[in-house]
Parts: sequence; C-alpha cells; structure tokens
Amino acid sequence: MSERVMPGRTDGLITLVAADALWVDLTTGSAVPTASGAFTCSPARARAGYVLLGSRAVATVRTGDGQWDVPEGEVRRAAAELNAVGMDRRDLVRVGPFRGASGQERDGETPLLWRQRVKGELKGELQGPGDPERAARREVGRPSHLAGIDWRQLLVEQTRGGAQRTWWLPRAVVRLLDAAEHAEKQWVRTAPARRAGTAVTEASSLPRQARDTGGRRTTDPEGPAVPLRPYGKELEGRLYSVLSRKPGTSRKVAGWACAVCRTAPATVLDHCHEHGYVRAPVCQSCNTQERPDHLYSNDIRVANRYERLFRTDAGDWLRHWHRCTGCRARTTLPLPHLAAWTARIACRSLRPTHRAPRGRKPCGVLRVSWTGSQNAPRSCLLTVAVDFCPSGEHRVLARVTYREATERFRAWLAETAPAVAAAAGPDRLDDLPTRFRPVVVDTGGEGLELF
Repeated sequence: MSERVMPGRTDGLITLVAADALWVDLTTGSAVPTASGAFTCSPARARAGYVLLGSRAVATVRTGDGQWDVPEGEVRRAAAELNAVGMDRRDLVRVGPFRGASGQERDGETPLLWRQRVKGELKGELQGPGDPERAARREVGRPSHLAGIDWRQLLVEQTRGGAQRTWWLPRAVVRLLDAAEHAEKQWVRTAPARRAGTAVTEASSLPRQARDTGGRRTTDPEGPAVPLRPYGKELEGRLYSVLSRKPGTSRKVAGWACAVCRTAPATVLDHCHEHGYVRAPVCQSCNTQERPDHLYSNDIRVANRYERLFRTDAGDWLRHWHRCTGCRARTTLPLPHLAAWTARIACRSLRPTHRAPRGRKPCGVLRVSWTGSQNAPRSCLLTVAVDFCPSGEHRVLARVTYREATERFRAWLAETAPAVAAAAGPDRLDDLPTRFRPVVVDTGGEGLELF
C-alpha cells in the first residue's frame, strides 16, 4: 500500500513510494503521460542521490535509518514544470533505427542515455518472441519510464516500403529527455562541489526534515546551477574536421544553449557536409529536424517537417544554414536542402490535389532526386516527383537545373529573410577553400554527433 501524502506538507521529506504516488497524481492532467515507479523502478537513480523528473534533477536524502527520501516540494515543482509543457503529437522526431549509425559513446557519467535505452528495448522486440522464458524475462526487466515519462504511450511506429520499421516520438518529449540527460550530466559534474559544501548529507537527527544549523537546507536539489550561455559566433568559419578532434570540444558544446530553438541544451555540433564548416551547436531535436530524409544518396523524401523549415520558422533555419561560410558566400543551401526547398516551395503550385472527406488533399508523397552535384552546376538537374498517387496518374512534376534552383532561392530568400540575404553575397569568397568537399550523405541519426 502506498503511503498517504499530506497535501500541506511541502517542506519535508517523503519516502520514495509516496513520491511515486505523488508524481503520478500531480501529473494526471499533463499533456505528457507519466509513469509510476519514477523513483523506484529502473532507470531511477534514487540511491545515487538524485532522480530525474522531466527536465529536472531532484535530490534524494538518506535518513538516519538508512532509508532514501525525497523533498516533497521538489516533486511538486518538477510536476508543475512538466504540466506546463505543451505537446503536438503530430510533430514527430525519428529515434531509430538508423542505418550505419555508430551510436552514442558512453561517457561513464550519464546512465540515462535515453536513445540507447529506447533503441535497445525496441531492437529486442524486433527479434521476435523467440523463447517464451526469455521473452518473459525481457518483459519483466523492461523499463517503464524515462525521467518519469511513459515514452511507450507516445511511441509511433511507421513502416516504409512494407519492410523497414522506424520509431518516432513527439518533439516535445525528445526535448524533455535531452534536457533530462543534460541535467544529469550537470548533476554528476557538480557532485564533488556539493559534497564539499554540505556539512551533513545524512539527516540522522532529523529523519523527516531537510534542515541544518541556522535553518539552512542540507541539500540543494538543483546543485550549483550552471546556466546555458547563448551561442554567438564563437565557432564561425571553423572547420568541423579540425574542431571535432580538438580536446574539450564536446564539453564546450554542452555548455551552450541550442542555437536554433535557444531553449534546450546543445548536444551536437552541426556542420555543413558540403563545405565542411561548423554552423553552430544545436540540440538533438533540432539536429534531427534539420537532417534531410534520404532514400538514397541523391534522393530524398520531402516530409511535412519542411513546412516548418521553409515557412513557419524559416527565419531561424535560414539564419542557421547560412552560418556556414560557403553557403552564405554563394547565397544557397546544401544540395539536399536546396532540392527539398525546390520541391516544397518553388514547385508548390505544380503539385496536384485530390478530393478528400475534408476538402482537397495534396497528391501522394513528394520526392526529389538529382543527377550530378553542386560542384558541376551546369550538369546538375533536380527532378521533382510524386510517389503513391491515389489515382496513379501523377509522376514527374518538374525538372529544374541547379542554377535555376539557386536563382529562385536567392529571390525567395531576399523576400522571406532580408537580413539573412543582406549578409550573404559573392564578396565573401576570399577565405573559402579552392576545392570544396563533395556532398557527404549521412543517413544515420547519430552520425553528426561529437560524443
């Protein structure tokens, strides 16, 4: 039986079992579903001195009788933060599987590593039921939550081509879990300083109160907070191949806020694959949204997320892409992005529509391929097509040369983001390398990571 939680007691300690019940009760109406066992089931880290609840690291306290408790007020604050999060279940981020992805290296500090946990669980399920006893053991040992969030309720599975299965989570949840991973890194990093500055960590004489001499709290649930600093132009013009090998780069990246959304902690150093220049540190969610959805090395699907990249949040994304010195100097985009823009924006009026129960629906699935490369613009040709047309009548919508696509993009850029267009231009070619790198296709979801 769960302990009863007294609503008025927000300054004392409660047991982990009571905290589990309180967490579920407080987040019942949250847009993000939560799970029981946030304090008592894997991957909870109560006995390591903290528990992750949403994007917050909540401290735990060991009392004189050897029991681990948690400040009730911190649980309530974490629940209030989670309840304030809005979520669009249609705005999805792919979380696996990715071809050729090497996976995130374990740094020995953060046991959450939520992408690896999700990947491991779902990969095990792909192998089929197999031995009933082994399947039962896997079911029992399966974590039911990550940072108190019931991610399985939100997981979306999609099948492409009748064979390949992919898994997706809402972007709001991805950002929450990325923030939880960042909070855990900060907690572990500052743990020695907290222990040195805390005279008493086990409240032996005060089994139910978190206080010490003079009324000061013995534990600081947040620890010495290290605020994320906004990204300026510190890495502008730097080559990724050089910077990625420099010691301490990954730690420096983790100290920045994402240069696109400016709210989540940065985890990835995004760079232009064509020119090799660093763009900026970004969070995993924005990095996933920015990546082209390759079918083959010269063929991409133009997914619904491009509506945000080229319309809703076009100013932010255009500014981010033009942080690459090469793209900015030529007033263009990397070839896969330019191809997606050509299909989504320049050829928008050419896409047929069909009758649907609620008005008309765009025909099929938009796809764009190209021959040649940006290094030989005269021979590079973009082909915009429609797949899976309901009536089977539509195929190729348009063929656009690379030069025509860049000219259209420059005119659109000047109208859509004049500040970005004003910063670009051919007067900035002096410092560019004489030979540009070919397009490097990364179909993996984690291939751009530094760590």
